[in-house]
Amino acid sequence: MPDNPTPIIAGTRIGHVHLKVADLDRALGFYCGVLGFELMQRMSSGAAFISAGGYHHHIGLNTWESKGGHPPPPGTTGLFHTAILYPTRPALADALHRVISAGIQLDGASDHGVSEALYLRDPDENGVELYWDRPKEQWPRTPDGSLAMFTQRLDLDDLLRQRQA
Repeated sequence: MPDNPTPIIAGTRIGHVHLKVADLDRALGFYCGVLGFELMQRMSSGAAFISAGGYHHHIGLNTWESKGGHPPPPGTTGLFHTAILYPTRPALADALHRVISAGIQLDGASDHGVSEALYLRDPDENGVELYWDRPKEQWPRTPDGSLAMFTQRLDLDDLLRQRQA
């Protein structure tokens, strides 16, 4: 691993993800229809840009190289999952309710100490993580102060009780 004594500046973050999909309408049905993202722009070239809260786009979807295509087979490299960060636990509970109401099966649900996460697949079999972060002061730590993340089963019933109707 290269030696890099100067870390990247605080506040740097992933701005958006752009996914190759087989069917643009089907992908929009999932990301907008189920998860609730807003369609910001649809291009005749087979692309769409969607967001939360009016940002230009958090997710780009396109069929430029993938129209009618199939997911990559197991044993190949590529994106493991797109992680969508919700601002609060009640917002994550609403996302869970949306997923359940749409009949979408979860691949998993975990409490990682620093966050609570739901794992599922979009219609193109891309991994999707829906999660919220606990406040930093609640993160689990070892006696020396190091981060001590873990993976435990997430209580989905308890999470759903947090949903604001």
